[in-house]
Amino acid sequence: NPLAEISNERRITSLGPGGLNRDTAQFEVRDVHATHYGRICPIETPEGPNIGLILNFATYAQVNKYGFLQTPYYKVENGVVDYSEVHYLTAAEEIGFNIAQSIVKVDENNKLVDKQLTMRHNYNYIIGKPKEVDYIEVAPNQMVSVAAGCIPFLENDDANRALMG
Repeated sequence: NPLAEISNERRITSLGPGGLNRDTAQFEVRDVHATHYGRICPIETPEGPNIGLILNFATYAQVNKYGFLQTPYYKVENGVVDYSEVHYLTAAEEIGFNIAQSIVKVDENNKLVDKQLTMRHNYNYIIGKPKEVDYIEVAPNQMVSVAAGCIPFLENDDANRALMG
């Protein structure tokens, strides 16, 4: 199964030498955290004692030379999206920037169309104007893993149903 192979190769764990122990790991370390957005899939994790301890990379996540997880964005200047270059940011580098979702409307000149947009700022959602946007996500499936991205109509599924695949 090619999908299972890809999923297995993109798996990360908190267990092992110097890591956590599945028997003593508390709920806080197993929960989804705001810094996981676009880096670690919030859906794909095994059931049982390993839940939240064995995770999968999000679709476009990559590891930088320092070992930090990064996710890609396009830069936005004065409400105009620059699709010519992809910027990879760590969770710490995102702080202070306004990041819009990839599903926002863009005209033929790459200008953001909507008068108000929902965006993330310091891991919280806010409403703002297009000129306030600093980055935009590269794809709607950016926050989930390759396997979770294959679930049809994922955005309309109940969370428990999505966990079943």
